[in-house]
Amino acid sequence: MLRDQGRGCDHRKVLLSLIYRLVRCLFNLLTVLVRADLSKDVELLVLRHENQVLRRQLGSRPRWDHTDRLWLAALSQLIHRRRWAEIFPVTPATILRWRRHLVARKWTFTDRRRPGRPRTRRPVKALIVRMARENPTWGHRRIQGELARLGYNIAASTVWEILHAAGIGPAPRLAGPTWRQFLAAQAHAIVACDFLVVETIMLKRLYVLVFIEHGTRRLHLGGVTAHPNGAWTVQQARNLVMDLGDRIAGLRFVIHDRDPLFTSAFREVFTGERLQIITTLPRTPRMNAICERVIGTLRRELLDRILTLNERHLVLMPQEYLIHYNGHRPHQSRHQRPPNTSTQPARDVTDLNDLRSIRRKPVATGTINEYHHAA
Repeated sequence: MLRDQGRGCDHRKVLLSLIYRLVRCLFNLLTVLVRADLSKDVELLVLRHENQVLRRQLGSRPRWDHTDRLWLAALSQLIHRRRWAEIFPVTPATILRWRRHLVARKWTFTDRRRPGRPRTRRPVKALIVRMARENPTWGHRRIQGELARLGYNIAASTVWEILHAAGIGPAPRLAGPTWRQFLAAQAHAIVACDFLVVETIMLKRLYVLVFIEHGTRRLHLGGVTAHPNGAWTVQQARNLVMDLGDRIAGLRFVIHDRDPLFTSAFREVFTGERLQIITTLPRTPRMNAICERVIGTLRRELLDRILTLNERHLVLMPQEYLIHYNGHRPHQSRHQRPPNTSTQPARDVTDLNDLRSIRRKPVATGTINEYHHAA
C-alpha cells in the first residue's frame, strides 16, 4: 500500500516537470516572435530616417547632426550588435564613438585643471627657439642660463624638449673633465693660470696669460706679447695682485703647469701674499681643468669666429668679451649666475608683457648676443 502511494507521488512530480518545461518553451517562443517583430520595426524606422536625411542633402554626402546621432544611438540599443552593419548606414565603431562623445560631454567640467606643471606659453617657446637660431653654438643648458638671467626659471629638460620639437639639434657637447679630488673642496680659494696661444691672420704667434678664480669664475686676462719671458710673466702676476685687491685674502692656492716661463720670481709674487703654489704634472691638463675650459670657451665664442689682425687687435678685442663674461654670461657652477652677480632676478614666466620687452644686444664685435628687458 505504501509503495503504491510513493509511485503516485513520483508520477505527479514528473508530470509537473513536463508541464513547466512546455510552458517555458512557449514563453521563449513568444519572446523570440516579439523580438523579431520589434527588430523589423526598428529596421524600418532606421531606413525611413536615413531616407529623410538623404532627401535633405540630395546630391551630397550624408551629414549627421546631433539629433540624428541621438536617434540612431537610441535605436541601436534595441537591435543586436551583430546586425548593426546590416541595418545602420554607419559602422558600429561610429555609433560607439558617438556614444563615448556623449558620455564625455556629460562628465566634462569647466573648472577641470590639467595635472602637473603648467604649460610653457607660446611666447616663451618662441624666445627659446629664437635664442637657439641666433646662437648656433648654444646648447639647451646655455639657453636655460640666459633665460634664468632674464628672470625666467625654466627646467633644462623643458628647453631641450622645445628645441627638439622645433627640429633644432643639440649644440656640440663641450667636454671638460674636472679634478674632483682637490678642486671640489678648495674651489673658492683657488686661482689658476695658463697661456692662451693665438695665431694671427699672418700666422704670427701671440701669447695671452689667462687667470681665473675658481670660486667666482671671474676671468682676468693678462697682457699680449709675441715673445714672452720671465720678466713679462712676473709683471702680469703683479698686475693680477693689484686687480684682486682685498679679495686676495680669501685665496690660498695658485695652480699652473711646469712651463719654464713660470719662474721662481713669478711664484714669489704669490708666496709673498701667503698663497701656496701647486704645479700640475706633465701632460695632465685635468689638474688645471677649469683654466683649460675657459681657454676653450674663449676660442669657441670669440677667437675662432674672428680673424686676429695683429697684437694691437688682440689687446682690444677681448676687452668687451671680458665685460660680457664677468658681468653677463651665466655659469652652471654658480646656478646660472655671472661671476659679478650674486643673485638672479625673479620674474613670472607666464607674464607675456615682459617677453615682448626683451631686446637683443650684440657684443664682442657682434659674435655674441645678450638679452635684456627694454628700459
